[in-house]
Formats: sequence, structure tokens, C-alpha cells
Amino acid sequence: MGEIRASRFRPAWWLPGAHLQTLWPSLARPRPRLALHRERVELADGDFIDLAVGVGSGPTVVVVHGLEGDLRSHYAGSTLAALAAAGYRPAFMHLRGCSGEPNRLPRAYHSGASEDLAAVLDHLAGGASGPALAAIGFSLGGNLLLKHLGERAHPLLRGAVAVSVPFVLRDAMLRLNIGLSRVYRRHLLERVKSAYRRKQAMMPGLADLDLEAMHDFFDFDDQVTAPLNGFAGAEDYYARCSCRPFLRRIGTRTLILHAMDDPFMFSHSIPRADELGPGVCLELARHGGHVGFVGGSKPWRPDYWLQRRILEFIGSLGQD
Repeated sequence: MGEIRASRFRPAWWLPGAHLQTLWPSLARPRPRLALHRERVELADGDFIDLAVGVGSGPTVVVVHGLEGDLRSHYAGSTLAALAAAGYRPAFMHLRGCSGEPNRLPRAYHSGASEDLAAVLDHLAGGASGPALAAIGFSLGGNLLLKHLGERAHPLLRGAVAVSVPFVLRDAMLRLNIGLSRVYRRHLLERVKSAYRRKQAMMPGLADLDLEAMHDFFDFDDQVTAPLNGFAGAEDYYARCSCRPFLRRIGTRTLILHAMDDPFMFSHSIPRADELGPGVCLELARHGGHVGFVGGSKPWRPDYWLQRRILEFIGSLGQD
């Protein structure tokens, strides 16, 4: 059985509430300039995954983004820069279709495409740097990472960090239909619709769907995500791809960082200790929002605690 412990995180007094914690990093955090090169992973189904890899010869750490994320996401560049400064070789995994170049197949990425992560880890293990030391998954990427760890008896990772994970996908869909969280739903839904329109323009054979009639993620997942990826419908997709049922099988050292006030999900979606595998520690903060966790006593000097905690954990893996 795994462990649930109280997080040491304390939110900034000037960022009270889940929404300010969620929005501040996205709107105010500077994006660092990074020295990265692109590395392409060819997949068995004829598609590809693009990696953005940092320089250096230290242990490789893979970073997996969230829904409609990319290198411009507030957590992306800052995490890569912090990893590089600490002596690691960061490798940012663009999910299918998110690297700026459309993927080749009608299917795109989704919350349960753990086979794509497995292909990336196999690719890295066969390279000169050897297997990755760890992987970090944010939001959707965290769900995908945890599902992968639960599926594999011996994943090619010594450790993993998952941040602000939608443990139960159906619950996350419902939560985004409530209150101010509808603002996030509207923004993200428009982005996935735009991505589908771009794919339609390149692949005329795709279904000509009434995207404007899709008002929430259930509609989109039922009519787009599920059929393009071999699921019977949205309910089937949610049931088969939610990471919560996979957690009890994780033996890899894994840190899950989560806030109970995350506006993307319900607190009752958080797993119990008896649902966690022996390698898993779930650190729960009372506040922190969604991929927020901003502390500090002065607005002009914020403390991005999440980054420090991730580096602390990854640093401990070399001591095993």
C-alpha cells in the first residue's frame, strides 16, 4: 500500500483561492529561453512523436504536458530550465499533433495513450544516454504517466512525478461544467475544436461534425476522441483511460502532487491510500489550484514551490 501525506506547500497570501493559484503562473510567469534540439520518435503505427531535448550529458528526465500543452505552457520551459540547471538532460515529449507539425494519422493524443510514452522511453533507452531516470507528467500527462506505470511491471524509469492529475476522467469532465471552472472548459474546448478543424483541413475524409453544437467535453469526447481512438464512446474512453484503477499496481517510486481545491476536479476523485501501489506517495495540499502551487511573501518575488519539490524528489532518486 502507498502513502498519503500532507504537503508542506503554503500558498502565497496574495494569491488566495484556487483560481488565482491556477491563473497566476499561466498569465504572469516568464517563459525562459531554452537551447533545445528536436528528436523524432517513429511509432509502430506510422505516426511520430517529437521530443525537444536539452543539451548536457546528465540523466534524462522526460516531461509530458497536459491538454493542448506545448513548450509555451507555463510549467514547461521553467521545468526544463530547472532540470538543465540541476545537471539533468530534459526531454520534453510533445504528444501527437502538439509539436507544431500535424501528426500523420486521423487519431491524435488522448489521456490514456500510454503506448506513446512507452515508445518514447524505449527510444531513449536505446540511445547513447541510456534509459531515462524519471518522468514528470502534468495534468493529462500525469494521468497518462500513472496509467503507464500501472501497466508495466518493469517500466524504464527509476522514478516519476505526477502533478494535478485527473484521476477519474468522467469526474473531471463534470467538474469543468460547474461554476467558474466553466471558464477553463470554454478555453480548452475551443482549442481542441480548433485542432480538429486543422486536422479536417488536411484530412478531408474525417467526419464533418457540428463542432459548434458540442458544449462540453463529453460531447467532444463522445463524437471525436472516442471514435478516432477506438473507444465505443465517451463513457468507454473515460472508464478505460482513467489512471485511478492502475494506481494500486505501481511499484516504481512515484510522487503525486495534488491540491484539494483543484478547480479541474472533485476532491472525492482523489484516491485512498489503499488504492496506491507500494511505490506511490500522494502529497495533498489544502490549496494550490491546478498546476499552481505558488508561494512567497511578495508578489514581485513569487516562489514556484512546485518546481523545487519536483527537483528535490528527482534528486533523491540517485540516492536509492
